[in-house]
Amino acid sequence: MKKVLSRVVGAWQGMNLMLRIVIGIAVGTVLALTVPGFHPVAIPGILFVGALKAIAPVLVAVLVVSSVARARAGIGGRFRTVIGLYMVSTLLAATLAVMASRLLPVEMILTGISGAESQAPQQLGDVFSTIARNLMSNPVEAVAGANYLSILLWAIIIGLALKKTASPGTIDIVAEWAETISTVVRWVIQCAPFGIMGLVFSTVSESGLHIFTTYGRLLLLLVGCMLLVALVVNPLIVAVMLRRNPYPLVLRCLRESAVSAFFTRSSAANIPVNMALCKSMGLDENFYSVSIPLGCTINMNGAAVTITTMTMATCYTMGIDVSLASALVLCILATLGACGASGVAGGSLLLIPMACALFGISNDIAMQVVAVGFIIGVVQDSVETAINSSADVIFTATAEMYERRGEVGTDLQ
Repeated sequence: MKKVLSRVVGAWQGMNLMLRIVIGIAVGTVLALTVPGFHPVAIPGILFVGALKAIAPVLVAVLVVSSVARARAGIGGRFRTVIGLYMVSTLLAATLAVMASRLLPVEMILTGISGAESQAPQQLGDVFSTIARNLMSNPVEAVAGANYLSILLWAIIIGLALKKTASPGTIDIVAEWAETISTVVRWVIQCAPFGIMGLVFSTVSESGLHIFTTYGRLLLLLVGCMLLVALVVNPLIVAVMLRRNPYPLVLRCLRESAVSAFFTRSSAANIPVNMALCKSMGLDENFYSVSIPLGCTINMNGAAVTITTMTMATCYTMGIDVSLASALVLCILATLGACGASGVAGGSLLLIPMACALFGISNDIAMQVVAVGFIIGVVQDSVETAINSSADVIFTATAEMYERRGEVGTDLQ
């Protein structure tokens, strides 16, 4: 019996992680349809997401400190490139959403729905004020509260200080801590099939399929735009930058990053997965250990689609004419606002009132739209997070390949 169990465990561990995740999805779905009230099945999902969210801020802090302390000269150009890619892709995503919304206008039912008004920023200035406050929070509180803006800032500052004052032995100790935390993350990721089984069970048993009938057209528009961003816009940007077929890189990132992000619904929780993917692709750790958490903060093309599409749908519902000029302003506003969306589930929805204010839509109406977003969020937010998070790796790899083009061994597919 012991030998049989050892063989089963060995076969399971030797199986491709993605195949194990697919099995977890299938098992979670079957259990949700057959025993929806058996809530202990959901516990692995809660533990998995909790573990990822708990370890991700620590991982980012130690990796960025270690990377900055050990960084060599000459990677500054990559950061300029990747930030530019993040912003351009988000702007193009918002523009695509406006065009799709004008071609396929969608209306909503906005009566009798409530939302969490106190949590939503009302103006773009509120977003920037929040960002400024978050930047300078206590570093210990930043790690405890998963405030990635502050974590990045303090980690860079501490890394620069170590680079200037610490001995090589001290920097090596920091690097060893970074590797230790990375090992813990790899252990957590190996539990993904069980965690995703629990997450799928919770989603299917609690939400069912009614969202496809009530708000199906709006959901199709949102998901359609996001898929166009993932399969057309982002590959086009990569092709322009690298002058090569972008799809091997794009599809690998979608397969190995987007799937896990879809189920965790958190860009922050998916940071360890993206870090592991970058490492397997042979990218420079000094670069991706900063660009990935940075992308979690400012690379929000899926969020831009959500903010723009939901605002346009609100305008059509209320009979507000959206001119080309106001649509352009909406694209810019959504791009800047999306950069302030949090890296957790539903973060972009709370920025919809800010965009609605551009058209004079009252906060009462805007918060009803936010509530609609939460109703369809089980699918919308999952797809949005998958697009956001996988694009972090796509553009990190693109920026490095762009700088290294012409060198031997730059094929990261």
